[in-house]
Amino acid sequence: MSFNFYLFRGLRLLLFPVSLIAGIYITLRNLIYDRGWLKSTTFNMPIICVGNLSMGGTGKSPMTEYLLRLLAHRYNMAVLSRGYKRKTNGYLLAGQNTTALEIGDEPMQFHKKFPEVAVAVGEVRIEAIPQLLHDRPETKAIILDDAFQHRAIKAGLNIVLTDFSNPYWHDTYLPTGELRDNRKSAARANIIIVTKCPPDLSDTIRTNYIRRIRPRPGQKVFFTSIEYGKPYHIISGQETELSMDMELLLVCGIANPVPLKNHLEAAVEFYIEKNYNDHHIFSIDDWNDIVEKFNGLEGNRKIILTTEKDAVRLEKFGSLMQQIPLYVMPITHRFLFGEQDLFDLQVKEFIDGFAYVPTTL
Repeated sequence: MSFNFYLFRGLRLLLFPVSLIAGIYITLRNLIYDRGWLKSTTFNMPIICVGNLSMGGTGKSPMTEYLLRLLAHRYNMAVLSRGYKRKTNGYLLAGQNTTALEIGDEPMQFHKKFPEVAVAVGEVRIEAIPQLLHDRPETKAIILDDAFQHRAIKAGLNIVLTDFSNPYWHDTYLPTGELRDNRKSAARANIIIVTKCPPDLSDTIRTNYIRRIRPRPGQKVFFTSIEYGKPYHIISGQETELSMDMELLLVCGIANPVPLKNHLEAAVEFYIEKNYNDHHIFSIDDWNDIVEKFNGLEGNRKIILTTEKDAVRLEKFGSLMQQIPLYVMPITHRFLFGEQDLFDLQVKEFIDGFAYVPTTL
């Protein structure tokens, strides 16, 4: 075995006490809420929470977008997010001139793709929801993006995602692993979705995963794979097709780029990478480096490809991108085993069947 393997293993062992402390803290915090010593606040409206038990990379943003495509034409929807790595603080409602630096890349992505939806950010969600409803009183339902651990609010429908290649029951607490919540917290979810599955997932593996999840009565388990759309130009929106005669520079700053790289390996003959940390804020030096790498490609058909999350952080270079073939790769969830309609129905029935409690003065 390589030196790097032993180094990585040694670091994991060294950090294990920190993971143990993190696990004790998370368990005690959940116990305090479970026993009612700290109260979770409910709101008199349908609230859907999309989250996970681990750090990023399970597909929360594409799931939020899936829900918006499903619901936004039927209801006045809103999305509330923390706005990770934004340069502002407190509550902020996205407007016409809002930037990714102000609200974060994922909320900006929602705002651009669903301009009819109220998109807001706020670290303290229990304070941000009343402010959002004051600004948009017509709101029918709210999606809480990445809020499963924020137990100060009790959502009516909790959707928890877990990556097929690293399910939560095989994971350990940060920093040794990726877990940021207790495995038992999955019992609080109404829906568990195993994401990034192979498109041809077998019934046998599906049954084994459900057995490991051990869903409680009424808890639904779904399986999805990643479906990539046609790349579109970041400025014009014109679509293109990936092909084997194309050379490609992949610019990527997301938590788990492996599925995208696997897709590209099957779609193009050759590509090179410029990798960045998740939520990386691109500088002009980064942009110049990207252009230099792109100009170094020798093929006649060459493009730069990036993710939708990275694209909203690159748009600030607007005029510099006019002559650059920079394309954006869209992504969505595809439900397996013919269960998309079942999932859609459960979500819509939750909103339609919500029991509003009349308020009294």
